[in-house]
Order: sequence, then C-alpha cells, then structure tokens
Amino acid sequence: MTKILVIEDDRGIRTIIQKMLQAEGYDVISAVDGRQGVEQAKEHEPDLIICDIMMPECDGHEVLQQLRQNPSTAMISFIFLSAKSEKNDLRQGMELGADDYLTKPFSRAELLGAISARLAKSTNITQPYITEMKRAAQSLGQIAYRDPLTNLPNRILLYTQLQTALSYAKKHEQIVAVVCLNLDRFKSINATLGHAAGDFLLQTMASRLQSIVEAEDTVARIGGDEFCLILVNRANQAEIETITQTVFKVLSEPYELNEQIIHVRFSMGIALYPQAGSTLEKLLNQADMAMRQAKKQACGFQFYATEMNSLIAEREWLETNLKQALAHEELQLLYQPQVNLITGRIIGAEALLRWNHPEQGVLAPTKFLPIAEENDLMAPIGDWILRTACTQAKAWQSANLMPIRIAVNLSPYQFKQPTLVEDIAQILSETGISANSLVLELTEAGIMEDIDTTTTTLNALQAIGVMISIDDFGTGYFSLGCLKRFSIDALKIDHSFIKNILTDPQDAAIAKAIVAMAQSLQMKVIAEGVETEDQYNLLRQSGCHASQGYLFSPPLPAEEFEKLLHQDKRFQSKQLTSL
Repeated sequence: MTKILVIEDDRGIRTIIQKMLQAEGYDVISAVDGRQGVEQAKEHEPDLIICDIMMPECDGHEVLQQLRQNPSTAMISFIFLSAKSEKNDLRQGMELGADDYLTKPFSRAELLGAISARLAKSTNITQPYITEMKRAAQSLGQIAYRDPLTNLPNRILLYTQLQTALSYAKKHEQIVAVVCLNLDRFKSINATLGHAAGDFLLQTMASRLQSIVEAEDTVARIGGDEFCLILVNRANQAEIETITQTVFKVLSEPYELNEQIIHVRFSMGIALYPQAGSTLEKLLNQADMAMRQAKKQACGFQFYATEMNSLIAEREWLETNLKQALAHEELQLLYQPQVNLITGRIIGAEALLRWNHPEQGVLAPTKFLPIAEENDLMAPIGDWILRTACTQAKAWQSANLMPIRIAVNLSPYQFKQPTLVEDIAQILSETGISANSLVLELTEAGIMEDIDTTTTTLNALQAIGVMISIDDFGTGYFSLGCLKRFSIDALKIDHSFIKNILTDPQDAAIAKAIVAMAQSLQMKVIAEGVETEDQYNLLRQSGCHASQGYLFSPPLPAEEFEKLLHQDKRFQSKQLTSL
C-alpha cells in the first residue's frame, strides 16, 4: 500500500486531506509540525510527503532541506501546500528540491491529480534503479554463496543448507549423510596439464556429482580440490552406501583433458546424522576424519566410526611427543643397500628414517612425517637426516670401505624451501662429503607443483654436483617432456610394479619401458622392493642398473651396514630367468 505523510499545523486542513486520501486507499500518517514531520519521515520512509510551507519553529523549507540531506529520505517525492500570498516563496522551495506545489484552497481532484502524477513519475524514475539494485543484489548473492568456477554452493551456503536439513531431519526423525570428497594429487594435474585443464576437471566432476544426486540433495565445493555432499530423504545407511558407490563409480570414469585420457583418484568420508553427531560442525569434522582415514587406507570411501576418535587421540599424542624426539635423540637412520645388478656389489645406500620411541618402540615415517609437515617440524628433521646421512657416508669413505653414494628422501616441503641449495651446500662443506656422493630422492608429486621453480632448483643442485633421483617413478603424473627438461640422474621403479613383474605382463612391460626410456636419456634405473631372485634376474636382463630390497638386505643400523661393507658382501645369482 502506498504510504503518504501529511505535515500540516492546521488541524482542520490536515484532517480533510487525511480522510480524502484514506478514501482512495492510501496509507496515511500525519504530523502537526515540521519537527514531528521530519521524525515521521525518517521512521516510516513514506512514498510521498505533502507539507505546508508556513509552520512555526520548523517551516516547510527547513523540513525539505533536512530530508534531502538524509540518504534514506532524500528521494521521497515532496509536494508543498502554499497559500496565495506565499507564491513568492515557491521558487525557494523548488530550488531546495520540491517536486510540486498546491495552492490553498485546492479541490479534491487537484490534490489527487498532483499525488497521482508525482507517484507515477517517481515510479518511472526509481524503477530502473530498483531493478538494477535487485540485479546487483542477486549478483552479490551469487558471489557470496556460490563457487565461481562450478556455480556450486560454497562453504557458507553449505552450512545454511546443512542446518536446514538437520532441522527437518530432527523433526521428522530422518537420517542425513554428510560426504566429504577430496581429489588426490590435484596439484600435479595443474602442474602437468595446466590450470585450465584442472579447472575443467573440477567443473566436470561437479557436473557428474549433480547428475547423480536428487534435487533436494546438496553438492558444494568447499575448497580447491574438495567437495561436500548433503544427502537427505534416505531410509538407512545401506541406501547411503549405494549412492556413495555410484558416486565412486561415476567419478572414477576417465576424463579427457588436453586430448589426454586420465583417471583420477579421490577419497570420501561419510558421517551420518544422528549417529555421528547432531551439529553441523561435528558432522563435517567426522566426515573429514573418515575421508582422511579412507585416503590413508586407499579404500575409496569410509563411514565414520567411533573408533576413529582413538586416531585423534593418537595423533595428538604424536604431535606432542614428536616435538621432543630430536632433542631426546629418538630419531634414527637405517641404511638399505643398493646393489649393482651386474656385479652384485653394494654401490649405495638409502637412508631411511625411524623413530625409536621409548614407550611405543620403532615407528615408521609414514606414521609421523605427515604430522611433522603440519607442525613445521620438517625443516629441523630434514636437516638432521641430511647431516646425519652425509656424516655417516663420509665416515665409511674415510675408512676406505667403499666409495658408496648415500640417497636421502627429500620431502615436497623441503624441496620448496628457498634456502634448500644453500643449506645442502653448507652440509656438504661441514661434513666433507663430495657432492656427487649425495643422491636426493624426490617424488613425482613433489616436483610437479611448480615446473619453473623445479627447473631452477634442480639446475642449481646439479651445478653444485648433487645427484637427483625420482622416487616411486610411474605412480604419478610425470610427463615425458618434463623428464627431458629436468636435470635428473636416476629413476627408481616403484615397488608396486616389481611385486607382480613375473606374473603381470603389464607390470613387466612398464618396468622394461622405464628402463629403456631411462637408458635413452642417459639415466640409471634402480628397482625398489626386489624380494626374489627371479625378479632380480629379470631386471638384470632388462638392463636395469641396480636393485634395492629384502632379497639382499633389509634396512640396517649403521653398524650392521658397515659389516656388509667390511665383508664386501655381494649377491650371487644362482640362475638367470629367461625373458
């Protein structure tokens, strides 16, 4: 309803105007003087104001001036009421911004005509602005609540929709499933195929997810490579598991990026209301915890279980104790021999980290290194590993045991440190080991995040004489172009290909292809996880340079490894396996 404010100190005129307008269906409010009129206008923000000019204390001109200076009332249509003797004052009113005036006495038709004209003109003037403001508000809403790349709800809108879903589920005693989904090694895809390809992958995944779920479900993108689903109106956990399997199947289908067919890996965690929690924060945390557990176990997806709480407690314990491990000298390096496949002699060793905890015993690095990276402990631990391994290798060389090379794993975190080259040069100088006796082992994922920076760092390391090896080769997104571009000395075939090399023709073909490719690029190849003599012989006949695995020796403490060097232990093959 159109609202009109009448400001008139003459009670009789004010009452007549008010009754006329109410009879026409207008919502009318009134004020007995100028000051009250200004207050009413600010409080009610009417569509139009009819105001007498001559009033005590605060006249109509002052009313208009105050309203025009206030942003909330500046655009209100304003009609002056003027006596015939006041016509000389009309110019002042129009200059202040009045829209029209009526001369007393006026007829009913004159009043209604003036009001109708001003309201129509106001509508014509303000409507485009109102439309544009609505459009701008919608645009701002899109930005505030939607992911710009996929147009999916973002984290803010997800929270709102999850809260709504939980309220409904509580009222109707239904279950709600919160699914957290994380894409593995997404940075490597960006690095190898480009950010445009990475964006297209995310858009395609978003489209596939939307095609699977129901209209009342929610699919949101809550991070760079993270999605979240809210599944409602499902009868039980079995039904949730069925749709989760469908999601896994559909997202696992190949993607075409830059005319290349790729498969992606991802992990999902599911938390159910009310079993896993009753608040959105708890459900999201539980789903995220289940997702991390699925990623750790490489099992695709995992439902939250209360047993996972013990994992949180264990993690907190590890964080607390790991900070003291270096100071308490609880960290230890073991050394696994690398054997030349032709001579059977030890030519190097890989330094492998262990944590000898006084209560928990020996802990593998996979258990605590991820926590070290999250708590800024990789820098001191990495420095200790490099310094300890180089010191040990120099001691063996000084004892004239053998001129072996020492291989040290470098985490992606260490590789990205700006002072890496300077730090390694300083360690080489302080320990006295020659640069070409140190081999830095890098993962494919670790060096593919930023190709330009990787090229610069590898060239700088090569300049000081350090050897570079790619660990777990064949398991990532490494491109042949980058292999040619980077300064790399050796490739290590991942143990997953070696394990079934005798029974799986594809694994055998991959291993042979890696060897042939490396030889053509003047690189050496080391096979990890060699456990049988038949594997050893097949790799030897394929042209592989060296092997590492339990066939020859498990990782050993420094003193036990030194005994092998004193004995000049060699591997003697009983027979060669035919290709």
